[in-house]
Amino acid sequence: MATLIQQELLHTIEPVGQQIMFTLENDTIVNSNYNVKFCAAVHISSDNINLSNNNDLIGTFKTTPNGVGVGMFDLQTILETFLKPDQEPRENFYAQAKYKGVWYGYKNFPIHLVDKFALSQESIMNLAINFYIEYSTSPLGVMISEIANPTASSLYRIFNGALSYDDVIDEFTISFPNLLGFDMSLYYLKPTFPSPMNQSFLTNSPTTQYASLGDYGTLPFLNIFTYSNPWALQGIYVKYFDSAGGSLGSDFIDFLPGNGGAPDLSANAFTRLNYFGAFPGNLENWSTNFATAVAGGLSYYTIEATADKSSPIMGLSKIYTIKIICPNLKGYTPIRLTWLNQWGVWDYYTFNMKSIRTLNTKRIPYNQEAGTWNESKFKIKGYKGGNKNFRVNSTERIRINTDFVTEAEGVWFEQLANSTEVYVLEGFQTDRAYSSYNNYVQPATVTNSSYTRKTIANDKLMQYTFEIEKSKMKRTQAV
Repeated sequence: MATLIQQELLHTIEPVGQQIMFTLENDTIVNSNYNVKFCAAVHISSDNINLSNNNDLIGTFKTTPNGVGVGMFDLQTILETFLKPDQEPRENFYAQAKYKGVWYGYKNFPIHLVDKFALSQESIMNLAINFYIEYSTSPLGVMISEIANPTASSLYRIFNGALSYDDVIDEFTISFPNLLGFDMSLYYLKPTFPSPMNQSFLTNSPTTQYASLGDYGTLPFLNIFTYSNPWALQGIYVKYFDSAGGSLGSDFIDFLPGNGGAPDLSANAFTRLNYFGAFPGNLENWSTNFATAVAGGLSYYTIEATADKSSPIMGLSKIYTIKIICPNLKGYTPIRLTWLNQWGVWDYYTFNMKSIRTLNTKRIPYNQEAGTWNESKFKIKGYKGGNKNFRVNSTERIRINTDFVTEAEGVWFEQLANSTEVYVLEGFQTDRAYSSYNNYVQPATVTNSSYTRKTIANDKLMQYTFEIEKSKMKRTQAV
């Protein structure tokens, strides 16, 4: 009797930050043999998976039957080590992500700076598993393996998302095998009936955000339909408006390979998770319509995914609004952060209020002898002798403040407080030089020890303060 999969993942796209459960049974072998082990040969790849070879085999894991003869695997801790945040676009000649019109394959650049679209590099993978059983017919007998007759799981896409304990896990017990997992369908760009435009990009941010003209950033999304499907993503509409709501023009960014898109879905996982360069810095690098709108008094613009090229009559997403802020209005230096959100991709916020920078310094002292001791004559040198520092190690801390915000923004900021990856985006990126690239994305940590959610009822006007520390020490000369 073949080994049966009793339970596996519910959806074809699942966040890895949950219990990734597979359960197996083989009563015939378990009840009549010894030293029984259920085995899972796990295959992971960003490209197409081939279960018949070992090119993408990451390991074989074993478990003993539980009290009712069932083998249970929770693969979360194994799988999540193979998923990483996308720091840069995927180098793909077919779908060419570009910065200022130059393909990533020619000049590397951070994912935040992409002109139009980019593919995921490391945050989504294919998963498939071959299950089999091994046993012996006597207590000390030779182990028998049924590896030549495995039972294959379905093909899944796992991505770098993480669930909270209050996120609802769905269970479907009518079918066989039983299914367990988290429903990501609200994050698929697809038409929804009867309530259109209810789908979300891969973020829990409010649909209204604020940015300076020089700010870069992306809106990530999951793509599930191939381009030829009438409900598939065709592109992104960006519409520009003045302060009175008057139109200042628009752009339609076609989801085609020349723009960095992957309209024809393949078995490769990286075609399913994409990034759109949504913020003013990204648009400025290629759009003449955006430049015209800025000259005409741009106040805000809207972003909407659509299945229609001619007009957005079939919206695939909520409408996101980017309002332009004036960073020098109050005289403060803006600080722009990006952080890894719940879904393993990037959120952004520009802290436009008061900020205070301090240096925390640690010195390594030594006492230097006066005079010259390694020359033919002893001489007194005024610059020699006394207490000196062999090395000075300094880290920069920044205390930053939001503007007055909504309760929804306050809930969103909790992801910043809990994020494992936080970066300061320093300055306006003006060229493709590696020096600028290295200086632009600066790792940091949030040092707040607690986060208190505010409400209008309790706090009236709401502001949040964060303290961050840049991860890299400032360099000094070693004596």
